[in-house]
Amino acid sequence: MSGVLDFAVGFPRGRADVHAMHAASGVPLADILAITHAEGFPVLGDGETAWELAAQAAAELLERTPVAREEIRYVIYAGSGQWDRPFWSPAAKVAHHLGIGRAHCFEVANFCNAGMAALKVATDRLDSAPAETGGYALVLVGDRLSRMVDYTDPASKALFNFGDAAAAMLVARGHAPFRLLHTAMRTDPSWSDYYAGELRDGKVAIRRAAHRTGLAAAYVENFTALIDETLDAIGAKPGDVDHLLINQGDRDMHRRLLAELGLPAEKSVFNYHRLGHMGGADTLIALDGLRAQQRLRGGELILLATSAMGFSWGITALEYHR
Repeated sequence: MSGVLDFAVGFPRGRADVHAMHAASGVPLADILAITHAEGFPVLGDGETAWELAAQAAAELLERTPVAREEIRYVIYAGSGQWDRPFWSPAAKVAHHLGIGRAHCFEVANFCNAGMAALKVATDRLDSAPAETGGYALVLVGDRLSRMVDYTDPASKALFNFGDAAAAMLVARGHAPFRLLHTAMRTDPSWSDYYAGELRDGKVAIRRAAHRTGLAAAYVENFTALIDETLDAIGAKPGDVDHLLINQGDRDMHRRLLAELGLPAEKSVFNYHRLGHMGGADTLIALDGLRAQQRLRGGELILLATSAMGFSWGITALEYHR
């Protein structure tokens, strides 16, 4: 069974500022802070690109976990599909930048659920290969969400917490510190047109359709159902969950989900005071924080709850081994 051998996260140099959002949109500062919960957070700055941020995370990862470049069989780049350039492969670009010349490079577009969807694709491919084949997969998470937010549009204020970050996961067959136990994902296509991009002054801007109630409830309902499905599949109970890490989009929904599951806040990570919604890297940022604080113990069950425009939800179950 495959899993994550190691991972790294990276942050851009730019900063979003709620005062600038207020000046551009006219939305009261208190209303913006009710969404961001922080006065600033990392976003791509002038001249920065998402693929370079992902490549930097991958370079750091490969430096501390030496793997021969020719042993990397797959390079998978995950995100929204709005890459730094149109009609272009960021996976191939990163592979070339890192000197990976024999891998199959491709993209997985599932918005902020894409990283975990790509992890599942990677583990499936490694597990289905002949035992003697060996090899690794490099999964990259990178997006440019903040670049698609129109801060002059008051109707877009729910997106004002969109930040940018990148992550890289080295996936290996057999023993790995983060063993993938199970993945459960689903989509409610009735929300497919709720958010969509439109071209504005040569750039893509995210626009929301007419307001529709029920999305927060759909998050809790779908996450709860997928967690139940996952725990049944691995023979575990809610009390066996040691860490539930979630995309950092809505703090109130985050708390509501924990309450619904009967899990204390201590079993999750809240970074809202310092970070926005950092795309598909959110759960890996939280996991990296637990690792840095030495809060992970052997045998612990970690659930990563990810979600995406569309709307999709996913639960990825990992078991930690020292």
